[in-house]
Amino acid sequence: MSNRDWVAQAIRRIEADFNRSADTHLIPLPLPAFPGIDVYLKDESSHPTGSLKHRLARSLFLYALANGWLHAGSTVVEASSGSTAVSEAYFARLLGLPFVAVMPASTSPDKIAAIEFQGGRCHLVQSACDIGAASQQLARDIGGHFMDQFTYAERATDWRANNNIAESIFKQMAQETHPVPAWIVCSAGTGGTSATIGRYARYRGFDSRILCADPEHSAFFDHYARGVRGESTAGDVAPAPASRIEGIGRPHVEPSFVPGCVDAMVKVPDALSLAAMRDVSRRLGRRVGGSTGTNMIGVLAVARAMHDAGRSGSIVTILCDGGGRYAHSYYNPDWYAAQGFDMDAADAAVGAAAGQGVALPGLDLIARESSWGRPQVPAG
Repeated sequence: MSNRDWVAQAIRRIEADFNRSADTHLIPLPLPAFPGIDVYLKDESSHPTGSLKHRLARSLFLYALANGWLHAGSTVVEASSGSTAVSEAYFARLLGLPFVAVMPASTSPDKIAAIEFQGGRCHLVQSACDIGAASQQLARDIGGHFMDQFTYAERATDWRANNNIAESIFKQMAQETHPVPAWIVCSAGTGGTSATIGRYARYRGFDSRILCADPEHSAFFDHYARGVRGESTAGDVAPAPASRIEGIGRPHVEPSFVPGCVDAMVKVPDALSLAAMRDVSRRLGRRVGGSTGTNMIGVLAVARAMHDAGRSGSIVTILCDGGGRYAHSYYNPDWYAAQGFDMDAADAAVGAAAGQGVALPGLDLIARESSWGRPQVPAG
């Protein structure tokens, strides 16, 4: 079989797999403190590999195949803290290709097990800052292909259509009371999701704003804030410590993060992210991951702003993955003790915000405009 024939067959396999999969659910989540504001969770945990990253992995493989970067027998290498690697291992196995995930040694054992279940193997490095360079070197050493989600996430996804997450959200919202969301809230690991949603909304003429919620230890917020304030971003910001919210936050700004696609950002303390994760899990009756908690803090922030301005409308955010991969961390009391979190205070703050509309402490929010389209002096 020629390489061109193999590529055509590989693309057909991926498309056939997509045709066998249903779309993910959009789940209403009432917020008693904010009547007239409807909140929805886009449940990406229902993908075959259990997370939002399933969409990204599919797009990355199709992009690499169309570019001629993969051939029969290629070893696929990726830098990932877990969920992207789980999804890429799935697609690599679908195509009969070896897969290696390069990830921090601190990654959840449950995620490592999920990668190995899909047929991949894990190459652990000590620092999250080193996974990109280590992936490049490993790919060179073994003659493999470095997929490089942090560079290609924003360009591999067809943001105009092709059932990307934005198209799916707007289609599912069509019969709701407020079909065009006032805000769509997401978080950044690569930046690909905020770029896809922001581009699609503008392309289709939807007046939806994009809020990107960034965890405590991440460089994206500071980079964005400098740009909004008119400061030079040429030197970028100092590297951040490794994020404790797995799957989102980066020590430095990645090429796939497109600030122009984002209307506002909020910096979320980790304790609040995890308290919101626990609150959403309790109200859904099933566990969700930490990044969903970060997103939910962003929802509470914009819901309060809308409420204070007397606005009704809808907010959509992303349930990124389930909590089953975090039994050793976010659902382990010993882990919280080791991190030094005051979860009683954080749980109380999130409960008061969702139940009584009380402002959340410790949030840093910056926006290009006010949520109603009027110019705003950036906060910060």
